[in-house]
Parts: sequence; C-alpha cells; structure tokens
Amino acid sequence: MPALLPTDITGKIVWLGQVADRVNSLKSTALDEVFASFAGVRGEAHAGLTRASDSRVLSQYPRDTKIRNVRQLSIVSAEDLQAVADTMGLDAIDPTWLGASMVIQGIPDFTYIPPSSRLQTEAGTTLTVDMENLPCHLVSKVIVDETGATKTPFKLAAKGRRGVTAWVEREGVLRLGDQIKLHVPGQRAWQAE
Repeated sequence: MPALLPTDITGKIVWLGQVADRVNSLKSTALDEVFASFAGVRGEAHAGLTRASDSRVLSQYPRDTKIRNVRQLSIVSAEDLQAVADTMGLDAIDPTWLGASMVIQGIPDFTYIPPSSRLQTEAGTTLTVDMENLPCHLVSKVIVDETGATKTPFKLAAKGRRGVTAWVEREGVLRLGDQIKLHVPGQRAWQAE
C-alpha cells in the first residue's frame, strides 16, 4: 500500500492572506496569490525554515529552542468559519481576524484531516499538514474589537474548528480559485496497546 493515498476529495482556495508583523497585530492582509517556497510565504511572519519553540511544544523543548518550522501556514475551512460565526452570533468571521494564511472550501471535517496529509494543487504545489491548530485567546480580542461580539468567546466557539497548520513540501504558486486535492496517509489508526 502506498504511504500516501490520493482521495476523491477536493476543495477550492477561496481566500489567501499573510500576517506581516504579528507582534503589532495578528490580523492578516488578503491577497490574490502567493508564492509558497520551502521557507513559506515571503513577508509572512510565520515563514522560515526554523522557528523558536513555544507553548505548543514545551513538553519537548525549552521555550525559544530552534526547531523545524512546521507552522508556516494556518489553513481554515470556510465551513468551519461559518460554524464559528454562528456559534458566536455573527453573520461571518473575517479570516483576516484570525491571522489565517488560507481558507479552503469543500473538504469535510477539515480540522481533523490526519497529520501528514497533503493538500496539492493541480499545478503540483503541495502543503503538508502538521496538526490541528488550537484556538488562540489572542484572536478573541481582535474579534471583539472588530465586532463587539461577546456572546461566546472565540476560543470556545472555535474548539475543533480552527483548521490546521502546514508547511511547504513542494514550492509553487497558490491562487484564489485553485482546486486542491487531499491525500491521506495510508496507515491504520495508531493503537497504544
């Protein structure tokens, strides 16, 4: 059995963006296309071949240890964004508020696609999924500032709906409207015993 199995599931890139300076703001700027290099998207605050370890990997490394950057992109689904908006009592969630890199429409249960899955455009640009991107409390402040919404905090509303982080496996251009095919690992589920 091949290590990666192409599926019949495709989605479409419906939004692209980048965060230029996450120290000053998590908000991203919308773009029509980006070039995804092995280091990520040029000008993106999350780009780079390496990054400093943070709270997500404190069980493995002391904070600020230099590690491989598998969080070059933050990808969410249009369907999950709408579900979060509905839970928060909003008409919509603007992906710029999340610091998102990409919004994909049409891949079901997107936040839970298996780690090491590939998202590949028809032109061959390929992103490797790291893992679920957990909701961040910093996004709540942006949303409250933008909308005044206080019914349900973002972190609670987005649980299980925050999308995934990914890194560039094959360089290339990503454009609005690109079809993207899901490839999944061809292995059985892990069993502890």
